[in-house]
Amino acid sequence: MADHVQSLAQLEILCKQLYETTETGVRLQAEKALVEFTNSPDCLSKCQLLLERGSSSYSQLLAATCLSKLVSRTSNPLPLEHRIDIRNYVLNYLATRPKLAEFVTQALIQLYSRITKLGWFDCQKDDYVFRNVIADVTRFLQDSVEHCIIGVTILSQLTNEINQADTSHPLTKHRKIASSFRDSSLFDIFTLSCNLLKQVKRLSLLYVNLFILCVFQHWEFAPNSVHYLLSLWQRLAASVPYVKATEPHLLETYTPEVTKAYITSRLESVCIILRDGLEDPLDDAGLVQQQLDQLSTIGRCEYEKTCALLVQLFDQSAQTYQELLQSTNSSTIDITVQEGRLTWLVYIIGAVIGGRVSFASTDEQDAMDGELVCRVLQLMNLTDSRLAQAGNERLELAMLSFFEQFRKIYIGDQVQKSSKLYRRLSEVLGLNDETMVLSVFIGKIITNLKYWGQCEPITSKTLQLLNDLSIGYPLPSVRKLVKLSAVQFMLNNHTSEHFSFLGVNNQSNLSDMRCRTTFYTALGRLLMVDLGEDEDQFEQFMLPLTAAFEAVAQMFSTNTFNEQEAKRTLVGLVRDLRGIAFAFNAKTSFMMLFDWIYPAYMPILQRAIELWYHVPACTTPVLKLMAELVHNRSQRLQFDVSSPNGILLFRETSKMITTYGKTFKCLIDYPKLSQSFYSLLEVLTQDHMNFIASLEPHVVMYILSSISEGLTALDTMVCTGCCSSLDHIVTYLFKQLSRSTKKRPAAMATDDRFLHIMQQHPEMIQQMLSTVLNIIIFEDCRNQWSMSRPLLGLILLNEKYFADLRNSIVNSQPPEKQQAMHLCFENLMEGIERNLLTKNRDRFTQNLSVFRREVNDSMKNSSYGVNSNDMMS
Repeated sequence: MADHVQSLAQLEILCKQLYETTETGVRLQAEKALVEFTNSPDCLSKCQLLLERGSSSYSQLLAATCLSKLVSRTSNPLPLEHRIDIRNYVLNYLATRPKLAEFVTQALIQLYSRITKLGWFDCQKDDYVFRNVIADVTRFLQDSVEHCIIGVTILSQLTNEINQADTSHPLTKHRKIASSFRDSSLFDIFTLSCNLLKQVKRLSLLYVNLFILCVFQHWEFAPNSVHYLLSLWQRLAASVPYVKATEPHLLETYTPEVTKAYITSRLESVCIILRDGLEDPLDDAGLVQQQLDQLSTIGRCEYEKTCALLVQLFDQSAQTYQELLQSTNSSTIDITVQEGRLTWLVYIIGAVIGGRVSFASTDEQDAMDGELVCRVLQLMNLTDSRLAQAGNERLELAMLSFFEQFRKIYIGDQVQKSSKLYRRLSEVLGLNDETMVLSVFIGKIITNLKYWGQCEPITSKTLQLLNDLSIGYPLPSVRKLVKLSAVQFMLNNHTSEHFSFLGVNNQSNLSDMRCRTTFYTALGRLLMVDLGEDEDQFEQFMLPLTAAFEAVAQMFSTNTFNEQEAKRTLVGLVRDLRGIAFAFNAKTSFMMLFDWIYPAYMPILQRAIELWYHVPACTTPVLKLMAELVHNRSQRLQFDVSSPNGILLFRETSKMITTYGKTFKCLIDYPKLSQSFYSLLEVLTQDHMNFIASLEPHVVMYILSSISEGLTALDTMVCTGCCSSLDHIVTYLFKQLSRSTKKRPAAMATDDRFLHIMQQHPEMIQQMLSTVLNIIIFEDCRNQWSMSRPLLGLILLNEKYFADLRNSIVNSQPPEKQQAMHLCFENLMEGIERNLLTKNRDRFTQNLSVFRREVNDSMKNSSYGVNSNDMMS
């Protein structure tokens, strides 16, 4: 017995050395000893001993591997009784030790599969003893999760093993075994696997559903989990229409539970948030919308249950809310709780109505939508009646979300007016057709603009709803809209008296007026439906804006005026006009607007830019209006051949850009502006040098100084553009000088003027020569090719200055390096001719690349070098 224990200990040491040691010699010796062990006569008994008493997973792996080799050998095979004993021992070992190391479990299953395959045709008393695969595995599948995993792995590995031929046995035997396995056992294994999958699916859905219910009920502890759980169920619910299986998929059972859990958890959260002072999810509009988008699909699966739940919960909350409002001793907290619950319900009702697009809808489902819509509209009538005393901002935002979803699904010619939703609206609320429903939309919009004009979120979303209704697709719906008396009221009374958000007061910020553009875009579209060429109707519509322009003009005509009031009036006015200009995408209507604004009011806009150029809140709206006026939307700027309007519009736009541009002292401080400016200079110098040569001297000098400044810009695009512009200018100058030298016919007077300017100010070109050379030699030049193109022209135009600059650089070097630096400059100009032909330029670019490398090598070990500031002087 002691010998066995000592032998076991030695084997475990060898296994550890084989699998863990990093020393090659030790590992080789262990491998040699283990090979001898495998071939020893007592290998079988010692393998069983390793499995029974071994304390290391590596010794168990060794035992399983050795046994696989024993049962696989073709010479001196193991007797049938031994192989049966090994098979039974392995199955029992796996069953009693389900938590072995994974690689040990895999090796033992491989051993079982190998015994089963090789003994497939072995009989004992007329019984194929190795074919009881289903019976062997079933006991694993009926136990714990770990046992189920082992059972599934056995089935998988056995199928793999039988399907795979090996070189140690005849191919004919392999085919015979595989065919028999297929005919006698494969179908049973497939059936067992399918049944197992069904059980796993049911369990998985059950566990996931229980987990979701738990998370929804305790949402405050894992708020971020809600998104991922809803996302999972959204995908599952979206797949329902495509599932072709005849058997139940269980989604119809669990999806309503998920919907119910989410809805009830949102309603219950209202009290918890008020009680504990937690952060309210309703304050995060993006989060709410994301969850509603996911719920819209989930809620439409088994919609009957979803609708019944929403009707029940809504009726309870609405009745309680109404009773609280009628009671004289109701607490504010109780009213707030019910308003919070109704807010969630209105949001959710809007979401599930919007989810109609995800599923093929039926008349019954449209009727269910009608039940929900009627309840929300009845609640709206109640809350609107109280707005003079009090209102709830969150509930109003939920109403607007509901209206938006309702509009998408049930407004337009794509909806059958015989829909049961419209029937229900007619029965309950007397809304007999789409026109009456549209009147409800417009009534709500006007009510919101009247009572919520100072609330930017509600005003913005209300105007967005109006804008969506006015877009014009389908056109018949918009025509119905325009005929409504409420819409005609808006078109004829768009003043602050009726719509408070249009008012100008000292408390409002200039940035708070952005929603005005949306308002006038919608009004402009509605006006265009029947406008045609009716100039009187247009003039009538523009009266409030005309009065505003006249007021600003009156202010500007005096030396002293209220500047803040003037700013607010002007900013509101130009935002209004931009909305109208955006909507007037037809040539006729746009020309009415253009004739109205030009020439009467253009000077006012110019004056505003002059006065408030330093106030972006003023200049940006004005410039955006001008940008909209010059936008050729729907080809509306196709003026007649004899019409000067195109030129006039261009002139006014150019004047405004010039007026605004004069205020910038440094273009470099504004990256986007500088890129556009230098791009313009590049185009002008490339194609319009004759025009530049005709400019006044101070303009030419400004262009040159701007290019000089841009050469040192950190923005590579600006620097490269300046190099290109400078190259065009230098090339032009060189050609003009070459012509005069060759005594060609006299150049134009403008050319003479340009040459004269350059001769009067040679320091400008010299400065740029010094700058470019300094960047190439002493800085990290990332656009060397671009720098090389103007440099040659600069050198040829300033040969004496270049010589002085070269001598200065050479003399600044240590005595022992001066000769090398001088040689670098000599090589730079080697083979370079006095012209700017492409071939000569390319050669200079190549020389410059070598020059920069050699100069850098020469200066690496220098203890002192050129001061770049001296070179720039």
